[in-house]
Amino acid sequence: MKRDLSSLQHPTNCSDSGGRIVLLNTGALITPEDLAMIQAMYSRDPRSIFDHLSKLAVSGSGKFMSSFYVGYNHASIGDCGTITLCLENVSMLVAKAVQDWMLYSGQEGSTRYLDFSKQPFYSPVENQACRDILESWRTFYLGAMPRLEKYLTEIYPKEVGEDEKVYRKAIKARCFDILRGFLPAGSTTNLSWHGDLRQTRDKLLYLRHHPLSEVRSVADAMETLLLATFPNSFSAKRYEATESYIDTWMKWGYYFDPSRDPNQGSNFLTTGIDGLNTYSVRKVGFDFNLLRSQYSLELGTRPLKTELPKIIGEAGHASFNFLLDFGSFRDIQRHRAVYQQMPLLSLDYGFHPWYLDNLSPELRSEAEVLIRDFVSASSSFSRNNDLKPVDFQYFIPMGFRVPCRVTGDLPSLVYLAELRSTSMVHPTLQEIAKKMGQSLRDILRHQAINLALHIDEGDTGRFDVRRGTQDIVVKS
Repeated sequence: MKRDLSSLQHPTNCSDSGGRIVLLNTGALITPEDLAMIQAMYSRDPRSIFDHLSKLAVSGSGKFMSSFYVGYNHASIGDCGTITLCLENVSMLVAKAVQDWMLYSGQEGSTRYLDFSKQPFYSPVENQACRDILESWRTFYLGAMPRLEKYLTEIYPKEVGEDEKVYRKAIKARCFDILRGFLPAGSTTNLSWHGDLRQTRDKLLYLRHHPLSEVRSVADAMETLLLATFPNSFSAKRYEATESYIDTWMKWGYYFDPSRDPNQGSNFLTTGIDGLNTYSVRKVGFDFNLLRSQYSLELGTRPLKTELPKIIGEAGHASFNFLLDFGSFRDIQRHRAVYQQMPLLSLDYGFHPWYLDNLSPELRSEAEVLIRDFVSASSSFSRNNDLKPVDFQYFIPMGFRVPCRVTGDLPSLVYLAELRSTSMVHPTLQEIAKKMGQSLRDILRHQAINLALHIDEGDTGRFDVRRGTQDIVVKS
């Protein structure tokens, strides 16, 4: 049934950096603040929800939220009302900053299924030199797409019985997989952020102190919009000591710095630039006696597509270090049950060879020249445009590697390893996920503990025509 949604008004604001923030209005008569209030009434009033709705109809939720949620700081009340923010035309770096939150829920434009050649680029400095750098990556992306598509059809010919339309989509998806490595982090994207009143407020505290001015601008636009729409929930007093504490942390410790790790020092997988030693088990802190005595059955008999019981997490954590291209880091960041820190995108760890290895010989030569020229000019470019390392990120393509550390309990690590080892996953992440899974299995096996691990044992990066069935198409 077709619905008329034209009458809905969606509060909108724009950041100084050019991003657009839309607060989605579902048209419901009961607002997020109303939802929070009527659920909170259960803690103080034994009557039915229908009685609480009657009170809401008479008094509204404004005074209640202002008094109890903001005034008395009963923070759990804010967990009961949800909102959806839509961020449009913001850089990949803004998207990662918003998503860098264990409670984040939402969706983002996929570089694996969408053509980003027509997306605008964001630059922290607006001049011709900066535009030229960004456009050089776009030129390569655009020019390479049809040539790469032709090359891939030659090395992955359509098999007998395969649907032509599905096959073509799979080839196109493979092109996106390869060429996303040449998209700069300044590429803009759209994303949603669905969360409750409380966690949105808590996350904004960090975003307004982010090292990137674009992120701070977007945070300010979101806060202005939310305060105007929900003044009774977003009017809490700011405390100078708290703001200063978070500001100091965000400036000093927000980005992952391997040199601060006494176990690794400044030599974090630096030999990985040539493709070697890109992965290591940093630390194992499992209680093996507990795993053997209480959870051996659950570990050894778990069937396919079944998660480990969360309680097994009490048996401790393991930590892994690895180098991964920034494009694939964007995927692994979605695993919010593990601990990980935002890496600083730089040139220090080299360009991931997978993106070059999967180009045709002619395109590879062109790409190598482009990367070499970019790297050689980077120092003078940064100096001439007064770019700090955090701002230089916008110009770096996402095929460059970043240092990553993932720490998690056994259920969360097993889930990550199994989900990201399949043929549908980007090959550079597949490789890391398989190594993590194999490491976990070997660690436990050494302690005479059997782990039923369901990782994809097939060739990493193999072409799978089923990719052509996974796009989401909106028909007009």
